[in-house]
Amino acid sequence: MRLAEQFLQMIGEDADLEVRAYDGSRAGPPDAPAGFTVRSPIALSYVASAPGELGLARAYVSGALEITGDPHAALIEVEKSTVDSLTWTDKMRLVARMGAARVWWPVRRPALEQRLHGRRHSKARDRKAIAHHYDVSNKFYADVLGPSMAYTCAVYDHEDATLEEAQFAKHDLVARKLGLGEGMRLLDVGCGWGGMVMHAAEHYGVRALGVTLSRRQAEWAQKAIAERGLSDLAEVRHLDYRDVPETGFDAISSIGLTEHIGKANLPGYFAFLYGKLRTGGRLLNHCITRPDNAAPARVGGFLNHYVFPDGELVSPGAIVSLAHDAGFEVRHLENLREHYAKTLTAWCANLDERWDAAVREVGPARARVWRLYLAGSRVGFERNTVQLHQVLGVKLDGMDAHMPLRPNWLS
Repeated sequence: MRLAEQFLQMIGEDADLEVRAYDGSRAGPPDAPAGFTVRSPIALSYVASAPGELGLARAYVSGALEITGDPHAALIEVEKSTVDSLTWTDKMRLVARMGAARVWWPVRRPALEQRLHGRRHSKARDRKAIAHHYDVSNKFYADVLGPSMAYTCAVYDHEDATLEEAQFAKHDLVARKLGLGEGMRLLDVGCGWGGMVMHAAEHYGVRALGVTLSRRQAEWAQKAIAERGLSDLAEVRHLDYRDVPETGFDAISSIGLTEHIGKANLPGYFAFLYGKLRTGGRLLNHCITRPDNAAPARVGGFLNHYVFPDGELVSPGAIVSLAHDAGFEVRHLENLREHYAKTLTAWCANLDERWDAAVREVGPARARVWRLYLAGSRVGFERNTVQLHQVLGVKLDGMDAHMPLRPNWLS
């Protein structure tokens, strides 16, 4: 059996993938929508030595393995991988047969692989985790995210909506769920590049404060606020949300922050936000969730090492229960899973269109991390291994929620 055939065996013989290898061998259907090119024996060592997608990711990030065709199609087939069912002896036998025995074992991990130290979710370690992912390049993010610089699930009001229209719709949906109005005060925790802060100030006359652990995000956001003439209403600070001194906010938005908090810290997180609201104020929590409580909260493998170090995901039920326990009355829950798949499809298209510029900006290894991460995340939302939930809660004013009898944000 030649190299390409043996590599395909490790991925899964029934996968609709074409594999080509550096020894000239080929396996799989030639008309497959995607495939792999094995450029070096190092790729084989990575795949055999690490479980599931992590080994493939290391091989791809290092350049020892190339994805041909559509990465999204390739990763759908990889989900059928049988490599985890192989015993260690089987893996070693395959590697030796494929010629990887000439490679040092274990092979060195790619330099971008992140390993954090210190107490998990301490302020110092959280700063490092956020810097790893977000303090990369604002230009790179602009190329991927588009003009909105919104790095969370968009909301598609119709199938043909553009990414920019859908991101505007997302910010406006959050504003309407929170009942924002002129003169109100909004706190946006984990505000990113300030999209929600600027939307609330510009379209609702709200005095909005955003905080982010990313210094580059804060610098970009403050400049954008000034350029849009919103400095009298909007502000973004480079600050841990736990260090916000102000209180008595009319509304709080948390869009894409909960994933970085840590399951053990969620009770304190909701209690802190509850304490920052005036009575009658609302919280809108928007975050990636797991579809059930069966899997561990901590993300593992490729995502933990390369994308979101220390990331943790819980179920929507856990979010609702913890918010309730902190004192919130939960009034609305919405799953936007399909919307995130569409958002990721648009981001993937942006990255492919600007691939050469992305490589120049952040280097080939980091660009490859992002190509894999975006395509893999799209697969996850499409196949319901992850979801996206918005949870709306209110800090009761006695027994009064100050809410409409029926949701008024649906039209």
